[in-house]
Amino acid sequence: MYTVVANVLAIGMGKRSDALRELPIRLLVMKTGAQAVRCLREERIDTVVSRWGLIDMPQGRLLKNIHAAKPSLPTIAFVTPGDNAQEIAARSLGVSAVLSDDIDDDYFRESVCQLLGVSTVAGFKAIASGSRAGIGSGTVHCRCFETAEIESRLAKSQ
Repeated sequence: MYTVVANVLAIGMGKRSDALRELPIRLLVMKTGAQAVRCLREERIDTVVSRWGLIDMPQGRLLKNIHAAKPSLPTIAFVTPGDNAQEIAARSLGVSAVLSDDIDDDYFRESVCQLLGVSTVAGFKAIASGSRAGIGSGTVHCRCFETAEIESRLAKSQ
């Protein structure tokens, strides 16, 4: 059993959020933007993962509101694969990372770890269990993933 090292809010992700359950995080899963807003008011959240087009807050409205209220809060926008307009809008907003449903679970978990300031899932687990492994100058902090990089990783995984 790992010590919880971060609170991650996942909105509108459905079963996709299950990929994060093996991480030593407290995962709060919400279906709608309205539920997420209530959660953000009541909980200390370290990272937000949200679908760009939520049923009750389409066109990234939730992420826009979060960015306006808490601009330093790391966010991941999940966009529809191949929807360049969504990706451009999300990047223009300034989210920490833009991902799509065509990436694998390992890449998704790695993205969340990077937003939390740990370079790898293994490093995240080591920190959570009290080890010093993974901490140091090799730690990679927040970065956006370019579409070409995502496609390259997908090609390698197939």
